[in-house]
Amino acid sequence: MSHLSPSTPLLRARGLVLTLPAASGPVNILRGVDLDLAAGETVALLGPSGAGKTSLLMLLAGLERASAGSLTVAGRELAGLSEEARAAWRRGRVGIVFQGFHLIETMTARENVAVPLELAGRRDAEAVAGAMLERVGLGHRAGHLPGQLSGGEQQRVALARALAPRPALVLADEPTGNLDQATGAAVMALLFALVAETGAALLLITHDPVLAGQCGRRVMMADGMVV
Repeated sequence: MSHLSPSTPLLRARGLVLTLPAASGPVNILRGVDLDLAAGETVALLGPSGAGKTSLLMLLAGLERASAGSLTVAGRELAGLSEEARAAWRRGRVGIVFQGFHLIETMTARENVAVPLELAGRRDAEAVAGAMLERVGLGHRAGHLPGQLSGGEQQRVALARALAPRPALVLADEPTGNLDQATGAAVMALLFALVAETGAALLLITHDPVLAGQCGRRVMMADGMVV
């Protein structure tokens, strides 16, 4: 990972545009987004449905490529990279937690957590995955398949998978959206604790003002722009 000076943001987006084709003509999803995120910072991303929050997260994760603008994460400019180059860059650097758990149903909890570590070339992937499952309280469930776990347990596996490589940046998109209130609160407490332990920056998409209030800063989006 690139070594950044204290004054250099971990993430810097300038003029990010995302335009997608449609039968009726091009649709402007993002219309010139500027955003900075410092190392270790926690930021809540708020806004109405359709504001472009998830589309922005996909760009920041390198899962989509911007139509225009610049995006630098951990010293690397992403905007011009191919899909393969973005995937290679993302390994070990960015952890992503979605509302849906996105676990591989044919793999055990330990194997799911080990996947990003193995892709990053870690020979100790299984051991690190097991230790991370212990950290999220699921050491005793490491050999279970996702279908044998509750929703809250599956999301804790997803957290372990995202944080096990100790990424510099964690992106979370409504991570408690499929959970009941008590389970969601426990999962979020765990996410904040893990982010603090690893020193990662967190960008959290949420509609929950209580969760937003636990972040160090709030950013509002509307109509494809930061407002």
